[in-house]
Amino acid sequence: MVTKTIVRLFIAASLMGLVAALGMAASDPVTFNKDVLPVLQKNCQTCHRPGQVAPMSFLTYESTRPWAKAMKLQVTARQMPPWSADPRYGHFANDRSLKQSDIDTIVAWVDQGAAEGAAKDKPADIQWPDNGWQIKPDIIVNGPETKVPAHTKNDVMEWTNFIMPTGFTKDTWITSIEIKPSELAVTHHICISFVPHQPDVKYNVPQWRDIIRDDKGIEIPQVREKRPARAAAPQPLPRVSDDSGQECYLPGTQPLDYRPQDAGKLVPAGTDILFNVHYTPNGKEVIDRPQVGFTVSKEEPQNKYIFITTHGFQDRQHFAITPNDPNWTAPPAVITFLEDAKLVWMSPHMHMRGKDMTFTLVYPDGRSQIVLNVPRFDFNWQLGYAVAEPVSVTKGTKLIVTGHFDNSTGNKFNPDPNQTVYYGNMVWEEMFAGRTGIIVDKNVDAEKVFKEETPQGIDSASNGG
Repeated sequence: MVTKTIVRLFIAASLMGLVAALGMAASDPVTFNKDVLPVLQKNCQTCHRPGQVAPMSFLTYESTRPWAKAMKLQVTARQMPPWSADPRYGHFANDRSLKQSDIDTIVAWVDQGAAEGAAKDKPADIQWPDNGWQIKPDIIVNGPETKVPAHTKNDVMEWTNFIMPTGFTKDTWITSIEIKPSELAVTHHICISFVPHQPDVKYNVPQWRDIIRDDKGIEIPQVREKRPARAAAPQPLPRVSDDSGQECYLPGTQPLDYRPQDAGKLVPAGTDILFNVHYTPNGKEVIDRPQVGFTVSKEEPQNKYIFITTHGFQDRQHFAITPNDPNWTAPPAVITFLEDAKLVWMSPHMHMRGKDMTFTLVYPDGRSQIVLNVPRFDFNWQLGYAVAEPVSVTKGTKLIVTGHFDNSTGNKFNPDPNQTVYYGNMVWEEMFAGRTGIIVDKNVDAEKVFKEETPQGIDSASNGG
């Protein structure tokens, strides 16, 4: 009898709580200005504003309201905002995934009619940088203009290099970099490296390597001595040092900002920039006019930022994704640290058959630590993951990058599941690159910080992503 009484009391209390909650919902509806806009400002407006990759703006109620139902579908499926890191491994300062309470807020707003709410409840607008920038650059350098035709044979445009001046008249510590294409829809990547100035350099002259391809656009291997080559104005490309590193724009990538780690890159006066560009025609002729923005520091930062890209094997003996294989294992890429460092940033790079990638540190004492796991790689959102707290890496530690590819019919992006897929520059070929940012003391020689353990099978057409 006592038990039944307790059960009745519990049910009654629960019903009273539900009634109270419903009453509160009725008297205090969810509105855009009070509840939804703060979520959008924190998690969405980086991309959903004019000049950014998203096709619609979420800055105002008027521009957001037509997309209310689509927002509900996307956030409940956790497809937006894009964020692919497994939450079990690592914490990231730029994590823009929504908390369940944020999802519930958006769902309630839509279900209640997507009301705007009172103007007094609206938070102040975020003051985003002008002209579509995500950083507020101190210096802007114009990149090479490239005409992208509506179509080419197999829609192939080979990777192309340009050398451009920085205009830096004195040694400069740069503290963040943003590469901003003008034509996002056709840009596969734009990568830059800092290179020493050569007296006979020819600026803004395209250089590329002709690659013999079959009727599907797949590279046909040639004996290196017999491979035809062409350059609009031949000139040897300067060596890119590890100290220079390489920064890239890829779809979805955010600017690299070294300021949170009191870090930077020292660019000597007169240094030039090597641009490596890759475009994919999409049926409309356009001219891309990229720019590179930098923030700079008047004071020397305490740390030097070094960018590492691990590729692993690239030869066809080791890298050949078998047809109709939903889970082909990539040969791992391995680097060994020769100096103490701190890992601060990671980003996987694959193409249309990319499935997953994992970054693991193996310490000299045998301990291992997964620092990033991306179980569902998305070629359209190649995100960078900035760790919330730098991970200390002692001398002798190995970074091992592993992953898989889906070359089956179950991959909706797969252009041809019956094709054996090799390493190559085009999106219908494949890549396996673990892109990593580390910091070291500013006096450390960057050329001696790490070594890549995996032999390289082929040399790439250029320094791209």
